[in-house]
Amino acid sequence: MTVSCRGRLSKMGKLNFAAFVSTTLVFVLLQFRSVRGDITDGNAEHLKREHSLMKPYQGVGSSPSSQWDFWGSTLVTSSYIRLTPDERSKQGSIWNTVPCYLKDWEMHVQFKVHGSGKKNLHGDGIAIWYTKDRLHPGPVFGNQDHFVGLAIFLDTFRNDLHGMDRSFPYISAMVNNGTVGYDHGKDGRSSELGGCSAEIRNREHDTYLAIRYSKGRLTIMVDVDDKNEWKECIDIAGVRLPTGYYFGASAATGDLSDNHDIISMKLYQLMVEHTAEEENLDWTKIEPSVNLLKSPKDNIDDPTGNFRGTTLTGWKVFLLLLCSLLGIVVCAVVGAVVFQKRQERNKRFY
Repeated sequence: MTVSCRGRLSKMGKLNFAAFVSTTLVFVLLQFRSVRGDITDGNAEHLKREHSLMKPYQGVGSSPSSQWDFWGSTLVTSSYIRLTPDERSKQGSIWNTVPCYLKDWEMHVQFKVHGSGKKNLHGDGIAIWYTKDRLHPGPVFGNQDHFVGLAIFLDTFRNDLHGMDRSFPYISAMVNNGTVGYDHGKDGRSSELGGCSAEIRNREHDTYLAIRYSKGRLTIMVDVDDKNEWKECIDIAGVRLPTGYYFGASAATGDLSDNHDIISMKLYQLMVEHTAEEENLDWTKIEPSVNLLKSPKDNIDDPTGNFRGTTLTGWKVFLLLLCSLLGIVVCAVVGAVVFQKRQERNKRFY
């Protein structure tokens, strides 16, 4: 009778253990889903036309009612906005005239970089801006250096011949409070927050870039392989950006050249809840900054060009939780085996 009870208890223990494992797995998967869910989920997004640039590009010009203004070699057509032609020493830009007061937003940019130059004989690239000032020409892809705000660089030409660990074109992000200069000689490596390589030049299909800023998290994604899906490029937490800045795009050519075209820039408002403390902040007074364990200047010595101190991405969190769960399961199984062996050994003395 005793043996029978123990058998039932053993079975019940196994069932409880199996239930525990199943419940934990479900919890981990739900946690993973929630982590991945805040990356361009496509829900609760609202197009803000006053900050968007779309065909046939109405509202572009220098009149007081215009929402977009342009400078330099920029050419506006009915199909595209060409920031630079495939000619040497050109600069052009286009800027939203309406400051953006959204706390959480996502910008989708359709662009095209193409030209007659062969491999490694083209340049220089496009930059997408969210900055305090606008229409200030300069040496950084057609815009001013020591800017204040956020810049996303689509760099098509390698200047640093020692940085052979990455391939070009290369997409990177930089947040600046006006005190840091962009180092062209090092392709901006000393001040970048992270980046990725992407084949964006002379593609026969549409190419897209997405920039999302929500609750202090900056995420950059690309869709350049004609798969109609986003691929993560940069994902960094601890980014502080104020409201009231301007969106823009610029491009430049040097001794080498390319056509740099903007097809559209669409800004979406993200419907995100904030705490009462966050709502009471004066977001226009925030200084652009990034809370990292590592200074951007330390990035010079990092051959990967990325920060080790950044927050874990969704896949890393999932793998970490999964490894933790497997460790618990292994420990539980080993403990059960050891306990059973001890029970069998004790039976011999009865």
